[in-house]
Amino acid sequence: MSNEEPGAVSVEGPVRARGPGGGARGSSGRQRIGALDVVRGFALCGILVANVQPIANVGDAVQHSAVDSGNAWVGLLVEQRFFPIFSLLFGIGFSLLLESAGNRAARPRLILLRRLLVLLGFGLVHMLLWRGDVLTVYAIVGLLVLLPSTWLPRWAVAGLGVVLLGASFVVYGGGSTLVPGLFLLGSALTRYGVIDRIDRSTHVPTVVGLVLAAGAAPALWWQAQPHPGDLDTLGFALTLAVPGLLLAGVYVCALLVLLRTPLRPAMQVVFAPLGRMALTNYLTATVLVLVAARVLGLPLSSSWTAVFLLAAAILTVQWLFSTLWLRRYRQGPLEWLWRWATWARRPPLRHPSPLVITHLK
Repeated sequence: MSNEEPGAVSVEGPVRARGPGGGARGSSGRQRIGALDVVRGFALCGILVANVQPIANVGDAVQHSAVDSGNAWVGLLVEQRFFPIFSLLFGIGFSLLLESAGNRAARPRLILLRRLLVLLGFGLVHMLLWRGDVLTVYAIVGLLVLLPSTWLPRWAVAGLGVVLLGASFVVYGGGSTLVPGLFLLGSALTRYGVIDRIDRSTHVPTVVGLVLAAGAAPALWWQAQPHPGDLDTLGFALTLAVPGLLLAGVYVCALLVLLRTPLRPAMQVVFAPLGRMALTNYLTATVLVLVAARVLGLPLSSSWTAVFLLAAAILTVQWLFSTLWLRRYRQGPLEWLWRWATWARRPPLRHPSPLVITHLK
């Protein structure tokens, strides 16, 4: 995917030229937002670590890691820390695509509808391999929440997002029910112009990150404490969801700050290729984990070392494939098919030759 996570929405239409800084520029004239690719690639790494055991059908060892000393670090730093990032990115990408489609199509919401329906198809096929697929959830919530929200003013979208997040915590204790609210907040960030300025500030993400860290510290301490056996389901869910959402925000702010330092080129090399091909990498990771668990017989249920080594191996292979693929092609294979179905016309796949780029300039 380009500027999207598994289930997110592309910023660009078919790419026709390169921006003056070398970033891909869509036909609508919008230059690619590189920070989103880095954040998405980073989140993809965390999601894979969190998903290895569930995909391999080894029960809920990760879910209860907060009270299991052997899994404590995974519970504190990984579990429910990365899907909020993906959900926020989905909402961001959705509104970016709406803006692009509005400049290029007479019926932009039809573009979005096709986008979500095709995503639903990807998700339903993926569910044949793993029932924990998130694409189906994203597509359905997108159809029921995000698409109708395009008729609302931006202040209403932001307000409704906050209300849905609060209701998720109060009624369900967070978890996947946070997705609709995060979708809307991501959409509101785009509509208020925050995403267009995401690469221009160090002060704002620093301040926001410190505030979130101040809240995350006691929340993580609360999660790490042994909880009584009679703690109700809602209470236990909150011990994971509250610190999860706060720490997800800390991760994003830290990445945005680091992207304003000399580390930016290295972060782009490491994370951007994974993020630009997030759909392809998300789906192929399921296949690779299943092969490792069922064919190779790795002890994923009893060894966190095996989990980490497998995740590292998969990410290394995916990074190498993504990097080499993107040198020749504009986007990943599944991302390209998704864009084709979204716009109902075949987009170019290969990069234009240097002569073509010079001519376009």
